[in-house]
Amino acid sequence: MGDAPSIYENGIYRVGDVRLSDLSGRKRLPIGNSTFITTVQNSVFIDKSMLIADVLDGPFTATLFCRPRRFGKSLNLSMLHRFLEIPSPSDPAAMDTTPLFSGLAIWEVEEGYYRQHHGAYPVIRFSFNDTKGLEWETSYGMIAANIAAEYGRHRYVLEGDVPENERATFERILSQSASEAEVRSSLVLLSHMLFRHHGARVVILIDEYDAPVMAGYTYDYYTEVVDFLKGWLTGALKDNEALAFACLTGVQRISKESIFSDLNNLGVNTALNVVSDERYGFTDAEVAALAQYLGRGDAMAEARRWYDGYRFGAVDVYNPWSVLNFFQSGCVPDVYWGNTSGNGVLGDMVAGADADTLASLYALMEPGGAVEAPLDLSVVFPDLGVRPEALWSMLYLAGYLTTDDTSFPNDVDKLRLLKIPNQEVAKLYRGEIIERFALAAGGRDRLRELHRALVAGDAGVVASELESVLLRNASAFDLTSENSYHMLLMGLLFGVPGYGDPRSNREAGRGRFDIQLVPSAVSAPLVTVELKWAREAGAEQLAALADEALAQIADRAYDSEGDGRIVRYGIAFSGKSVAVAVEDSVV
Repeated sequence: MGDAPSIYENGIYRVGDVRLSDLSGRKRLPIGNSTFITTVQNSVFIDKSMLIADVLDGPFTATLFCRPRRFGKSLNLSMLHRFLEIPSPSDPAAMDTTPLFSGLAIWEVEEGYYRQHHGAYPVIRFSFNDTKGLEWETSYGMIAANIAAEYGRHRYVLEGDVPENERATFERILSQSASEAEVRSSLVLLSHMLFRHHGARVVILIDEYDAPVMAGYTYDYYTEVVDFLKGWLTGALKDNEALAFACLTGVQRISKESIFSDLNNLGVNTALNVVSDERYGFTDAEVAALAQYLGRGDAMAEARRWYDGYRFGAVDVYNPWSVLNFFQSGCVPDVYWGNTSGNGVLGDMVAGADADTLASLYALMEPGGAVEAPLDLSVVFPDLGVRPEALWSMLYLAGYLTTDDTSFPNDVDKLRLLKIPNQEVAKLYRGEIIERFALAAGGRDRLRELHRALVAGDAGVVASELESVLLRNASAFDLTSENSYHMLLMGLLFGVPGYGDPRSNREAGRGRFDIQLVPSAVSAPLVTVELKWAREAGAEQLAALADEALAQIADRAYDSEGDGRIVRYGIAFSGKSVAVAVEDSVV
């Protein structure tokens, strides 16, 4: 792709089927800009305009697109808005967008067929991204303010022949003095008023519809926000003669929660679906074309390792936010996506994980690691408390997991291999693990002291630090078996300087070791740990178990591939007591 011939004409850069629009010619990247007009006027825009054709040709009156945050949902919705809308005389941003679309695929495909839809519809557009208050009253006020702003964008309708009761309701909604019942019916009312004014059916676009629901779950007003949204949306999206079609975007599907329970004309498009699979995220060809345009084709291997790895439908895609930041930052890899907002779903998962969930988490962190689980993408937030498998679906929807098996997207019982997409997301997992176990260790300094002592072969400090962890946190980790102690120790050994992630239960020598730390630094030793556990054991018995565990490492040659210094640990646990035996040698 990097060597493919390219063409740059009239602000459009083409490589094969990929189009980049850069009308300014300045090669600026649209980081943090989700407004279509200013993005295309001032920045490089990777052409996703065929989403417009998908929507216009789709079989559903309403379509919900679910993708992770920062994957282009808002920019795509803004693009739909500016392509479809009859410019509003009350909107200072409204303009003839023909020059912005004229070089894009939607303008040229099928001999300009879709141009008939350009500027042909009145459009109602909302974004709920900023409606996330700490209580329902605050969020409701934010929603009402957004509704008032959109009414203001269409205040020109009052210049026509409007029934007095509708005019009065419009004015109350505009001034935010309307009753809750009037606010609940505001969407359907505005659609009817626009339909009557223009003589053309209305397009409704709603961005981040689930943001207030997620806040409601977090801050305990879930029932109230779901009830409001159901009433507000159902009247406008079901059996509304003023409606041409509607598009909604969000991270979560939330269809079981009764928001959409009365809508039989809603199509849900998730990352498992083949339809529109290329419209969100960047394909490899698109990233390669962008790299070539920016003169950074040499950075593609690093971009792939850090930001590729998602499978949407039948297409492999990159995280677009991270790719843009990567190129903007001189192609220096970093965690760009994870730093844009809280990683609540992932953080909650790691913080509350029991031994079984930790085992699955550690399996994911292994090279080529995966967990096998079904995906029910209509999962709801309360399911997290009663259905353990719901966690994997939430992590998938949020972009922390992906799967190559996207067949039968509506089969909620099908087991799929789920994996961490790329190096960036793996680093997010690692950070959350370290955060949890630093807390268990008594802080980052105490965790670093454990790591230092482990590598130094200092059995006394290792024993002291582990005993401190057990005394402080044993009940929180439900330490009732060798596996639960294994999971605890594994978590404590993430982030050891000079090492990769700890390896667990790998075949080596004549068996399987419990835990091994393989050095990434030349001077660091290979560290192998074997664990033993007894339900009840005195100090002498525990010390004997530690010696037995230590001998097992040599007897079964778990570290036979070590070259240079090797450190072996036998560690025995019982209740809140621990014994540590160590051998430090050079081979």
